[in-house]
Order: sequence, then structure tokens, then C-alpha cells
Amino acid sequence: MFVTTAARALCACALAYAAPLSAQPAALAARLDQLVDAHRDSISADLLRLAAIRSPSGEEAERAHAVAARMRAIGLADVTVDRLPNVTGRIRGSLPDVTRRAIVFVATLDDLAPVAQHQRNATRPPYADGDRVIGPGSNTSSTTAAVLGAARALIAAGVRPEHDLVFAAVAQEETGLLGMKALYGEWKSRADAFVDVLGDGRSLTYGAIGIHWWKVWAYHQGGHTLTGGLPNVNQGIARAVDRILAIPQPPASTRSVLNISMIRSGDVVNRKPDSAWFSVDIRALEAPAIARNEAAVRAVLDSVSRETGTRFDLRVLQQTAGGQIAGAVTSKLVTSSVAIAKALGITPQLGNAGSSNLNVAIAGGTLAIGMGGERGGARAEPGEFADVPSMLRSAKFVARLAAVMGVR
Repeated sequence: MFVTTAARALCACALAYAAPLSAQPAALAARLDQLVDAHRDSISADLLRLAAIRSPSGEEAERAHAVAARMRAIGLADVTVDRLPNVTGRIRGSLPDVTRRAIVFVATLDDLAPVAQHQRNATRPPYADGDRVIGPGSNTSSTTAAVLGAARALIAAGVRPEHDLVFAAVAQEETGLLGMKALYGEWKSRADAFVDVLGDGRSLTYGAIGIHWWKVWAYHQGGHTLTGGLPNVNQGIARAVDRILAIPQPPASTRSVLNISMIRSGDVVNRKPDSAWFSVDIRALEAPAIARNEAAVRAVLDSVSRETGTRFDLRVLQQTAGGQIAGAVTSKLVTSSVAIAKALGITPQLGNAGSSNLNVAIAGGTLAIGMGGERGGARAEPGEFADVPSMLRSAKFVARLAAVMGVR
């Protein structure tokens, strides 16, 4: 994960600042860890249940209701499933409503599209094998199981926070962060921070990179090969792709990048297609850099259109806003996270270019952090698996951070 020169200096400050966790007595941290370890079999069982449920993006209802049932069983309050369907539950804070705030921990309900097909083709449901839970659906759901395990440990330890500790599993992460957008809309006025749980904390991200995906359609006269080589929509595609990929980029510190990864044209050898398309992936830390690249792409398309007669249509596939929160790296959220990672035997890598649910909160001006790192392997492949020790480490991290952030 890339960190700018200025951010490296801030990161050094954060690492130096975050030595002790005075807000969290060692005895409580040890007790939370102990409870997570004691519930290892139960947390793994939660994962086995959730991973067995097909949950492609947009079809998460069954998994959502299973998560809600577990939230109620472990004692979370105000458990709800909305229309998306997002699931939320909380440990209520002790402060009056007018002064009580919230810290929101977020896991993801949906899987990548191929996972559902692998689940249908599997000869057995997910199963435990030593330190692994193996089977399609296990990798992403391990973070949901970890969040449930953390909430259970906090309740069992009798933690009484001042502020609400909200635990959420959001839908449609893979199709435009729709669940997170709805969750943020519900909690942004009450939440001091969001924590996107993606792994065991080996990487900690406090800023978000903006991502704009486009699909560029191209149109020209088609016909049989015998009608001659030109006009041909593929000439326009080829010129446009070549020139777009040659657009100069600013210094690496801006994380301004441009990529074309998909090109689709034609069905048969002996016919010129009348339409084709290619993808454009534009990313940068700052919105003006994205806008400059988009303007440069449009200029290329206009130029190639004049030269070849190809008509281009630029369509939005997905747009994910980025941003940076002033002072984030020295905030209680980040410094506490660094300290917790170190206490769990991890030296975290700090970064300011996250790309996940946290983008929604940061773009809205709310402090957020992404917990990345280990959780398993072979994601979206038939042999997908979750690493149980990593899942338990994630649960310990979330439980410790919740206990710290639940008080001023």
C-alpha cells in the first residue's frame, strides 16, 4: 500500500504516539482475547453456517437473516434487517441520547459472483480442517464471523461503553457499495468513526483513493470482410486505446493511474463489427486528478472520432469517491489501532489510499479506517478458504478497538 512522503512522516508520529493504551487496561484486553479464544469453535461454526449460504451481490437476504439471528443470540440490542438487506445490532452506550455518539464496525455480506456458482458445483458444504475453514463463501464471511465474535466477547466481558458500539454487515459491496452508502446515510450524523473490517489489521488505511470506472462504446459501419478493410470500428478502438494509455500521469505521490483492461469486439472472423467497447479505470487520491484524466480521455475520443468517423459513447460503470480526513493519522482511532496491532504481534502497514466501504464515510467527511491483512486465500476459486487464527485475531482486534473507542 502506497503512502506519500508527508504521510510517512505522520505515520512515524502515529507509531511513536501509540505505545500504551491507557484507555484500555491490560486486564480487559487480556480478558477479551481470552473470550475470543474460548469461543473459537462457536466463531468457526458461525462461519460454516454463513459460508454455506449463497449470497451474490443483490441476493443477500438469507445470509442477512442468519447474521441477524446470531446477533440476537449473542445479546446485541436493536437488531434490524433493512430492505437492501443491511444487518445492524449494537451495544448501547450509557450516555444520554443527546451526548451519545457511535462507532460503527462494518463487515460485508455479499460474495463475488463466481462464488455462488462454485457453491452450486461443490460436492460438500464448507468444512473445518485444522486451522482452516474450506469451501466457497468462507473467505469474505470470515470477517462477519470475526465481528460477531468480537461483539460476543464484549458482551461476555461486561463492557459498558459510553457510546454506542454498532456492528453491521452490509449488502451489495461488490456492486457499488450500496449497502455502505445506506448505512452511512443512517449513521453519519451520530457516528464519530467507521471501521471497515477486511482482515486482521496487518494493514491500516485511513484515507481513500477515488475510483471511476467507464465503459466506452464505439460505433461504425459494419459489413462482410469482402466489403473492404475500412471503415472499421476496430481502427477507432485501437487508436483510442493506444492514445489513452499514453496519457501522461503526474508524480506517483498522487496515485493518479489509468488502466484499460477489457476490450470486446466482434463475433466471427469474416465480418467487421458495427460496435465494440473497452473499459477505462481511473484512480487518484484527489478528485481534480481524476477529472483531468477524464478530460484527457474525452479529448482522445473526440480526436479519434474526427480522424476515423467512429462514434464514441462514454458510460459510467461505477464511481467511488475518495478523500483524506485532516489529522486522521494522529487521531485516537488510528493511533489506538496501531497500538492494538502491535499488542497482537503485528507491525501494521499504514496507508492513505484505501478502496472499500470506508470510501463512503471518508468521502462524506467522517473518520474511517480499513482493517486489511490476512483472512485466508483462493478467494472466488473452488478451493477458497478462511484462516481461523487470522479470523480470531480480527475478532480480538475489533473487540479491543471497540472497548477503546467506546469511551472518550
